Amino acid sequence: MRRVEFKMERPGLLEVGQDITVTEGLLPSNYYYTIDPSLAMSANIPFNKRLISKTGKVADIVENARGFYVMAEFDEPEVN
Repeated sequence: MRRVEFKMERPGLLEVGQDITVTEGLLPSNYYYTIDPSLAMSANIPFNKRLISKTGKVADIVENARGFYVMAEFDEPEVN
């Protein structure tokens, strides 16, 4: 299982266990992913660590001083 962290701007948009679909965005030297429909966004991910799966599941939601973070799991090998 591969885990990817996403930043969510406000609580209640997603729930643990919820199935998600992500959209891939392209930057000059990285990819980024958005949980549809624009609920949360990943950090920039290098080309060699691109996601293969576009569907996953919310594994955890954490609130800290910087905001809300969603940990999503995708059915593919972990990338180092």
